[in-house]
Amino acid sequence: MTAASHTTRRAGLAGAAAVLALAGCASAATGEEAMSEDRDLAAHAHDWDWLEGAWNVRHRRLQGRLVGSTEWEEFDGWCEMRKTMGGFGNVDDNVVGIPSGAYRAMGVRAFNRETRQWSIWWLDERYPATIEPPVRGGFVDGAGEFTGDDTLNGQPIKVRFRWTDTRTAAPRWEQAFSADDGETWEVNSEMEFRRA
Repeated sequence: MTAASHTTRRAGLAGAAAVLALAGCASAATGEEAMSEDRDLAAHAHDWDWLEGAWNVRHRRLQGRLVGSTEWEEFDGWCEMRKTMGGFGNVDDNVVGIPSGAYRAMGVRAFNRETRQWSIWWLDERYPATIEPPVRGGFVDGAGEFTGDDTLNGQPIKVRFRWTDTRTAAPRWEQAFSADDGETWEVNSEMEFRRA
C-alpha cells in the first residue's frame, strides 16, 4: 500500500466516522424530541385528575339566557367523575337539583392526540336522543377554556365553558353564551364544587 493510498484511506475512514457521529447526534436529538413530545402527550392523561371522584355542587343559573335577565336561581347538585381510556377520556354522572324537579345528566370528555384538544359533550336524561354539540379546548396553568357552536331558539350562538380554581378545594365552572360570534359573552350558569 502506498503512502498516498494509506492517507486517502485514513481520510475516508475519518470522514465516514464524522458522518456517523453527526447522524448519531441527529438521531439522539430526534429521539429526545420524540421523548419530550411523548411526555407532553402523556401529561394530558392527567389534565382532569383534580375532578376525579365525588362532589357536592352548588349551582347558580340565570332565569333567562340572552334576553337581558338579571335574576339568578340557586340549587344543589352532585357529581361523580371517573377516568376512561387511560386518562384520555372521562365521564361524569350528575344530579342537577333544579327547583322544577331534579334530573340526571352526563358529561363525556375525550382527548384528540392530533389537535391536543379536549372535546366535551353533555347528555341530559330529559332529552335522551340528543347530545349537545361539543365544546373544544384545553388547560393552561390549571385554567381550562372550551368553546363551540350551538343554537338557542333557532339562532346560532357560541358556547364557552371555563374551569378555574382547579388546584384548590373548590374548583369552579361557568358557561357563557355569545350571540355576536364571541364579541361579548353572557355568563348564564355557574357551579362550585366541594368534595363529597
